[in-house]
Amino acid sequence: MNRETIAFIGGGNMAASLVAGLIADGQDPTALLVSDPDRDKLDHLAGRFGVHTTEDNLQAAQQAESLLLCVKPQLARAVCQALAPALSRPDRLVISVMAGIREHSIQRWLGGSPPVVRAMPNTPAMIQAGAIVLHASREVSGAQRNRAETILRAGGLTRWVENEDLMDPVTALSGSGPAYFFLMMEALEQTGTELGLDAETARLLTIQTALGAARMAMESRDPPQVLRERVTSPGGTTESAIGVLEDGEFRTLIDQAVRAAKARSEQLSSILAESS
Repeated sequence: MNRETIAFIGGGNMAASLVAGLIADGQDPTALLVSDPDRDKLDHLAGRFGVHTTEDNLQAAQQAESLLLCVKPQLARAVCQALAPALSRPDRLVISVMAGIREHSIQRWLGGSPPVVRAMPNTPAMIQAGAIVLHASREVSGAQRNRAETILRAGGLTRWVENEDLMDPVTALSGSGPAYFFLMMEALEQTGTELGLDAETARLLTIQTALGAARMAMESRDPPQVLRERVTSPGGTTESAIGVLEDGEFRTLIDQAVRAAKARSEQLSSILAESS
Protein backbone atom coordinates (compact mmCIF):
# COMPACT_ATOMS: atom_id res chain seq x y z
CA MET A 1 0.00 0.00 0.00
CA ASN A 2 1.06 3.59 -0.65
CA ARG A 3 1.73 5.50 2.59
CA GLU A 4 2.08 8.97 1.09
CA THR A 5 -0.25 11.35 2.92
CA ILE A 6 -2.81 12.99 0.64
CA ALA A 7 -5.10 15.71 1.96
CA PHE A 8 -8.42 16.68 0.39
CA ILE A 9 -9.59 20.20 1.14
CA GLY A 10 -13.33 19.77 0.67
CA GLY A 11 -15.18 16.51 1.15
CA GLY A 12 -17.75 16.65 -1.65
CA ASN A 13 -18.56 14.17 -4.39
CA MET A 14 -15.32 14.57 -6.33
CA ALA A 15 -13.17 14.09 -3.24
CA ALA A 16 -15.20 11.04 -2.24
CA SER A 17 -14.87 9.52 -5.71
CA LEU A 18 -11.09 10.00 -5.77
CA VAL A 19 -10.78 8.58 -2.26
CA ALA A 20 -12.73 5.50 -3.37
CA GLY A 21 -10.57 5.08 -6.46
CA LEU A 22 -7.30 5.52 -4.57
CA ILE A 23 -8.26 2.92 -1.99
CA ALA A 24 -9.28 0.53 -4.77
CA ASP A 25 -5.82 1.08 -6.31
CA GLY A 26 -4.12 0.09 -3.03
CA GLN A 27 -3.73 3.41 -1.21
CA ASP A 28 -3.67 3.02 2.56
CA PRO A 29 -6.90 4.75 3.74
CA THR A 30 -5.20 5.92 6.94
CA ALA A 31 -2.83 7.98 4.76
CA LEU A 32 -5.79 9.94 3.36
CA LEU A 33 -7.02 13.03 5.18
CA VAL A 34 -10.21 14.91 4.36
CA SER A 35 -10.98 18.39 5.65
CA ASP A 36 -14.44 19.95 5.53
CA PRO A 37 -16.55 22.20 7.80
CA ASP A 38 -19.46 19.73 7.60
CA ARG A 39 -18.98 17.27 10.46
CA ASP A 40 -21.70 14.93 9.22
CA LYS A 41 -19.99 14.68 5.84
CA LEU A 42 -16.68 13.90 7.52
CA ASP A 43 -18.23 11.23 9.71
CA HIS A 44 -19.76 9.60 6.64
CA LEU A 45 -16.41 9.53 4.81
CA ALA A 46 -14.60 8.18 7.86
CA GLY A 47 -17.18 5.46 8.35
CA ARG A 48 -17.29 4.48 4.68
CA PHE A 49 -13.59 4.56 3.86
CA GLY A 50 -11.64 4.60 7.12
CA VAL A 51 -9.90 7.88 6.27
CA HIS A 52 -8.78 10.50 8.77
CA THR A 53 -10.83 13.70 8.92
CA THR A 54 -10.57 17.18 10.34
CA GLU A 55 -12.48 20.46 10.19
CA ASP A 56 -9.18 22.37 10.09
CA ASN A 57 -7.94 22.94 6.53
CA LEU A 58 -4.53 24.22 7.61
CA GLN A 59 -3.93 21.21 9.85
CA ALA A 60 -4.75 18.90 6.96
CA ALA A 61 -2.43 20.75 4.57
CA GLN A 62 0.47 20.70 7.01
CA GLN A 63 0.37 16.91 7.24
CA ALA A 64 0.24 16.11 3.52
CA GLU A 65 2.76 15.66 0.72
CA SER A 66 -0.02 16.22 -1.82
CA LEU A 67 -2.90 18.63 -1.34
CA LEU A 68 -6.10 18.48 -3.42
CA LEU A 69 -8.26 21.59 -3.57
CA CYS A 70 -11.82 20.31 -3.99
CA VAL A 71 -13.83 23.36 -2.94
CA LYS A 72 -16.26 25.48 -4.93
CA PRO A 73 -14.58 28.13 -7.13
CA GLN A 74 -16.31 30.90 -5.20
CA LEU A 75 -14.46 29.80 -2.06
CA ALA A 76 -11.08 29.42 -3.74
CA ARG A 77 -9.47 32.69 -2.69
CA ALA A 78 -10.39 32.50 0.99
CA VAL A 79 -9.47 28.82 1.27
CA CYS A 80 -6.11 29.24 -0.50
CA GLN A 81 -5.11 32.29 1.50
CA ALA A 82 -5.81 30.42 4.73
CA LEU A 83 -3.60 27.54 3.52
CA ALA A 84 -0.63 29.74 2.62
CA PRO A 85 1.37 29.05 5.84
CA ALA A 86 1.46 25.33 4.95
CA LEU A 87 2.91 25.80 1.47
CA SER A 88 6.48 26.78 2.36
CA ARG A 89 7.86 23.34 1.40
CA PRO A 90 8.68 23.13 -2.34
CA ASP A 91 8.03 19.39 -2.37
CA ARG A 92 4.40 19.85 -1.34
CA LEU A 93 2.24 19.46 -4.45
CA VAL A 94 -1.03 21.34 -4.90
CA ILE A 95 -3.66 19.80 -7.20
CA SER A 96 -6.72 21.88 -8.02
CA VAL A 97 -9.99 20.45 -9.31
CA MET A 98 -11.66 23.87 -8.95
CA ALA A 99 -13.28 24.71 -12.28
CA GLY A 100 -12.18 27.93 -13.94
CA ILE A 101 -9.52 28.96 -11.41
CA ARG A 102 -6.24 29.73 -13.19
CA GLU A 103 -2.92 28.54 -11.84
CA HIS A 104 -1.51 32.03 -11.39
CA SER A 105 -4.46 32.95 -9.15
CA ILE A 106 -3.98 29.82 -7.02
CA GLN A 107 -0.27 30.54 -6.65
CA ARG A 108 -0.85 34.17 -5.76
CA TRP A 109 -3.40 33.30 -3.09
CA LEU A 110 -1.15 30.59 -1.65
CA GLY A 111 1.78 33.00 -1.56
CA GLY A 112 4.84 32.56 -3.77
CA SER A 113 4.96 29.98 -6.52
CA PRO A 114 4.16 26.52 -5.17
CA PRO A 115 3.98 23.66 -7.69
CA VAL A 116 0.39 23.53 -8.93
CA VAL A 117 -1.35 20.99 -11.15
CA ARG A 118 -4.73 22.00 -12.45
CA ALA A 119 -7.18 19.17 -13.21
CA MET A 120 -10.43 19.19 -15.17
CA PRO A 121 -12.45 16.05 -14.36
CA ASN A 122 -15.97 15.23 -15.46
CA THR A 123 -18.81 13.67 -13.50
CA PRO A 124 -18.15 10.02 -14.52
CA ALA A 125 -15.05 10.32 -12.33
CA MET A 126 -17.51 9.68 -9.50
CA ILE A 127 -17.66 6.06 -10.68
CA GLN A 128 -13.98 5.91 -11.66
CA ALA A 129 -14.91 6.26 -15.35
CA GLY A 130 -14.02 9.90 -15.87
CA ALA A 131 -11.95 11.77 -18.41
CA ILE A 132 -9.49 13.96 -16.50
CA VAL A 133 -7.17 16.48 -18.13
CA LEU A 134 -4.15 17.87 -16.28
CA HIS A 135 -1.91 20.89 -16.69
CA ALA A 136 1.24 21.52 -14.64
CA SER A 137 2.75 24.85 -13.71
CA ARG A 138 6.43 25.24 -14.53
CA GLU A 139 7.37 24.63 -10.88
CA VAL A 140 6.08 21.04 -11.00
CA SER A 141 8.84 18.43 -11.17
CA GLY A 142 8.71 15.22 -13.15
CA ALA A 143 8.18 13.24 -9.97
CA GLN A 144 5.31 15.52 -8.99
CA ARG A 145 3.71 15.12 -12.41
CA ASN A 146 3.80 11.36 -11.89
CA ARG A 147 2.35 11.77 -8.42
CA ALA A 148 -0.50 13.94 -9.71
CA GLU A 149 -1.29 11.52 -12.51
CA THR A 150 -1.32 8.57 -10.11
CA ILE A 151 -3.78 10.35 -7.83
CA LEU A 152 -6.14 11.58 -10.55
CA ARG A 153 -6.02 8.28 -12.43
CA ALA A 154 -8.11 6.96 -9.55
CA GLY A 155 -11.00 8.80 -11.22
CA GLY A 156 -10.50 7.44 -14.74
CA LEU A 157 -8.51 8.21 -17.88
CA THR A 158 -5.92 11.01 -17.62
CA ARG A 159 -4.35 13.21 -20.29
CA TRP A 160 -1.94 16.15 -20.07
CA VAL A 161 -2.03 19.44 -21.97
CA GLU A 162 1.00 21.74 -22.01
CA ASN A 163 -0.94 24.97 -22.65
CA GLU A 164 -3.27 26.01 -19.83
CA ASP A 165 -5.53 27.84 -22.31
CA LEU A 166 -6.55 24.42 -23.64
CA MET A 167 -8.36 23.76 -20.37
CA ASP A 168 -11.25 25.84 -21.74
CA PRO A 169 -11.88 23.59 -24.79
CA VAL A 170 -11.34 20.60 -22.49
CA THR A 171 -14.08 21.94 -20.23
CA ALA A 172 -16.36 22.33 -23.23
CA LEU A 173 -15.61 18.88 -24.67
CA SER A 174 -15.24 16.45 -21.78
CA GLY A 175 -16.17 18.58 -18.78
CA SER A 176 -19.62 19.39 -20.13
CA GLY A 177 -19.65 16.40 -22.49
CA PRO A 178 -21.60 13.93 -20.33
CA ALA A 179 -24.61 16.26 -20.52
CA TYR A 180 -24.54 16.14 -24.33
CA PHE A 181 -24.76 12.35 -24.27
CA PHE A 182 -27.43 12.40 -21.56
CA LEU A 183 -29.52 14.71 -23.76
CA MET A 184 -29.17 12.29 -26.69
CA MET A 185 -30.16 9.41 -24.42
CA GLU A 186 -33.10 11.40 -23.08
CA ALA A 187 -34.34 12.04 -26.61
CA LEU A 188 -33.93 8.39 -27.64
CA GLU A 189 -35.86 7.18 -24.59
CA GLN A 190 -38.66 9.63 -25.22
CA THR A 191 -39.06 8.63 -28.86
CA GLY A 192 -38.88 4.95 -27.94
CA THR A 193 -41.81 5.29 -25.54
CA GLU A 194 -43.78 7.37 -28.05
CA LEU A 195 -43.32 4.54 -30.56
CA GLY A 196 -44.85 2.05 -28.13
CA LEU A 197 -42.02 0.68 -25.98
CA ASP A 198 -42.54 0.65 -22.23
CA ALA A 199 -40.39 3.16 -20.34
CA GLU A 200 -38.08 0.59 -18.74
CA THR A 201 -37.36 -1.15 -22.03
CA ALA A 202 -36.68 2.15 -23.78
CA ARG A 203 -34.35 3.15 -20.96
CA LEU A 204 -32.38 -0.09 -20.90
CA LEU A 205 -32.04 -0.28 -24.69
CA THR A 206 -30.79 3.31 -24.77
CA ILE A 207 -28.25 2.83 -21.99
CA GLN A 208 -26.90 -0.46 -23.32
CA THR A 209 -26.64 0.94 -26.84
CA ALA A 210 -24.69 3.96 -25.59
CA LEU A 211 -22.44 1.73 -23.50
CA GLY A 212 -21.84 -0.69 -26.37
CA ALA A 213 -21.04 2.08 -28.84
CA ALA A 214 -18.59 3.67 -26.39
CA ARG A 215 -16.87 0.35 -25.74
CA MET A 216 -16.56 -0.38 -29.46
CA ALA A 217 -15.04 3.07 -30.02
CA MET A 218 -12.64 2.56 -27.11
CA GLU A 219 -11.51 -0.91 -28.11
CA SER A 220 -11.32 -0.40 -31.87
CA ARG A 221 -8.37 1.08 -33.73
CA ASP A 222 -10.77 2.56 -36.27
CA PRO A 223 -12.13 6.11 -35.90
CA PRO A 224 -15.84 6.70 -35.19
CA GLN A 225 -16.45 7.56 -38.84
CA VAL A 226 -15.41 4.05 -39.94
CA LEU A 227 -17.46 2.41 -37.19
CA ARG A 228 -20.49 4.44 -38.23
CA GLU A 229 -20.06 3.56 -41.90
CA ARG A 230 -19.93 -0.15 -41.05
CA VAL A 231 -23.40 -0.09 -39.51
CA THR A 232 -24.86 2.21 -42.16
CA SER A 233 -25.97 -0.12 -44.93
CA PRO A 234 -26.96 1.58 -48.22
CA GLY A 235 -30.73 1.93 -48.38
CA GLY A 236 -31.15 0.65 -44.83
CA THR A 237 -32.79 1.99 -41.68
CA THR A 238 -29.60 3.49 -40.24
CA GLU A 239 -28.89 5.39 -43.44
CA SER A 240 -32.39 6.89 -43.28
CA ALA A 241 -31.81 8.04 -39.71
CA ILE A 242 -28.32 9.43 -40.39
CA GLY A 243 -29.70 11.31 -43.39
CA VAL A 244 -32.20 13.11 -41.17
CA LEU A 245 -29.47 14.05 -38.68
CA GLU A 246 -27.17 15.32 -41.42
CA ASP A 247 -30.00 17.28 -43.11
CA GLY A 248 -30.72 18.86 -39.71
CA GLU A 249 -27.09 20.00 -39.49
CA PHE A 250 -26.39 17.79 -36.49
CA ARG A 251 -22.63 18.34 -36.80
CA THR A 252 -23.09 22.10 -36.93
CA LEU A 253 -25.20 22.03 -33.78
CA ILE A 254 -22.56 20.01 -31.93
CA ASP A 255 -19.87 22.41 -33.11
CA GLN A 256 -21.88 25.43 -31.97
CA ALA A 257 -22.68 23.82 -28.61
CA VAL A 258 -19.05 23.01 -27.80
CA ARG A 259 -17.90 26.46 -28.88
CA ALA A 260 -20.57 28.08 -26.71
CA ALA A 261 -19.41 26.05 -23.72
CA LYS A 262 -15.79 27.05 -24.39
CA ALA A 263 -16.72 30.74 -24.61
CA ARG A 264 -18.63 30.49 -21.32
CA SER A 265 -15.68 28.75 -19.67
CA GLU A 266 -13.39 31.59 -20.73
CA GLN A 267 -15.91 34.15 -19.52
CA LEU A 268 -16.31 32.50 -16.11
CA SER A 269 -12.54 32.25 -15.68
CA SER A 270 -12.24 35.98 -16.39
CA ILE A 271 -15.02 36.80 -13.92
CA LEU A 272 -13.37 34.70 -11.20
CA ALA A 273 -10.00 36.31 -11.90
CA GLU A 274 -11.46 39.83 -11.76
CA SER A 275 -13.25 39.08 -8.48
CA SER A 276 -9.94 38.06 -6.92
